This record gives sequence, structure tokens and C-alpha cells, in this order.
Amino acid sequence: MNRSELIQLIKDKRSFLCVGLDSDISKIPIHLLDDDDPVFAFNRQIIDATISLAVAYKPNLAFYESRGRKGWESLEKTMQYINRIPQKVFTIADAKRGDIGNTSQQYAKAFFDPKNSLNFDAVTIAPYMGEDSVSPFLSFAGKWGVLLALTSNKGAADFQLQHCDEKPLFKQVLEKSKLWGTAENMMYVAGATRAEMLTEIRKIIPRHFLLVPGVGAQGGSLTEVARYGMNSDCGLLVNASRNIIFASQGKDFTQKAYQEAHAMQKEMESLLITHGVIK
Repeated sequence: MNRSELIQLIKDKRSFLCVGLDSDISKIPIHLLDDDDPVFAFNRQIIDATISLAVAYKPNLAFYESRGRKGWESLEKTMQYINRIPQKVFTIADAKRGDIGNTSQQYAKAFFDPKNSLNFDAVTIAPYMGEDSVSPFLSFAGKWGVLLALTSNKGAADFQLQHCDEKPLFKQVLEKSKLWGTAENMMYVAGATRAEMLTEIRKIIPRHFLLVPGVGAQGGSLTEVARYGMNSDCGLLVNASRNIIFASQGKDFTQKAYQEAHAMQKEMESLLITHGVIK
């Protein structure tokens, strides 16, 4: 999916919601455990319940890789299901890859090559190893690299906020890495729990999309994220995971997931109108 298509999707759905499929098998409703593939059964029903409200889905690969072959099969079936849905939707592999060039090329092929079973639109990347670890992900037409810049976890302060040459490291990452790609194929992760810092981020990358975790269960404010981070194209994908997919662990989990997603979508619609992205 290219940039124009993503922007149009946001306008059509009046939403910039990304649903995180952090599908922990220990937390899914117990009645699904009798299914041949409980995680896929869970994901499929969550997707069906929220597809009219979400512009993106983001499986966190840790919850699939930790289950070995069965987990990978759940991920493959989830992506095959999403890719068959008539409604367009943006997909992000939350994999946090990044290695020397030839290894990154293989990672990029695994996630992006349409001949493979996944065919994601984007993958998260740790940029610590530099340009040659990122550029292979940017060589696929219509695909995106999502670079970690300023994350929402406590440990972000260990490196990202540390100053070097009078600048915090995350700003240096932004300034250097924005030269590797464009706003057409590169996004950045910027956490909602530090929403006021989005102003500084926007000074460096005014047009790039930001993938914003930390709203919902982590306490980030959607209004503050829009205030500091939204641009004329919206430029935001706000991720919500636990508060939507685990809104209930009973047989009503799809209804509760819909209700949570709908509440976020309505707030997002209001913010898109307020900031002049839609009418």
C-alpha cells in the first residue's frame, strides 16, 4: 500500500486506528482453546469485529514465534485471512528486525515478498546498525520500513533520551535516517506516553507517518498525540492492543472489542475534523 492509498484509507474510514494483534494464548477466551488453532480463531473474530473501524493491524511476532511452528502457522493464516478481505487494510509486522545487509535482505523478503505467505505492508526495524541494515527493507515497491525512534517503554531513557553532542540520541536517529528513505516508504515509532515530544519530532520529519503505541492500556492521550503529532495528511497510526483485543475474555469478546474500537474511532474522527484532515 502506497502513501496516497493509506491517506485515502484514513479519510474513508475516518480513523487512524491500528489494532495490535498481541494475541497471547494465555489471555484469549477459554472457549476458543478447543479450536484446532485458537490464536487464529481469536484473530479472525477480532478482525471481523473491528475491520470497519481499523485502518491497520499489527501482529507482534513475539506472541507467534514463542509458540514455534504452531505460532507461525497462526500468523500465516492470519495474514492470509487479512489479505483476502475485500476491504483494504494496512498491515505491520512488529518484528523489530535490523541486521547486516544480506541478513536484512532475507528478513525483508520474508515479510514483503508476495510469493511468501505473509506479504505485510510494513515491518518495524531497529536502526542501531545503520543504513545498510535498513535499506533492504526500503527496496520493495509499496512497502514500508518503520524505524524505532522514541519508544513508550521505561527503558527508552537508557539510550534514546541520552544526550550526545547536545542532542538526545533519538533526534540524531531521526536526522540521520531520514536521508535513507522518504516519507513514501519510511515511518517512525514514537510513543504516546511522551506525546509532547512529538512537536520536536515533527520539526525533523514533518511529513513522515508516525506509528504511535502507548494509547489505551499504557495511559497515553489520543488528544495529546493529535495535538502534537498530527499533520495535514493525519500522519498518524495509533496502535491499541490490550484495551481492544482483551476488552473481555468471555464469549462477548468480539462485542467488547468492537465497542472499544468504535469509541476510539469516534474520538479519532472528531480529531481528524478538528485538525482539518476531513470534513
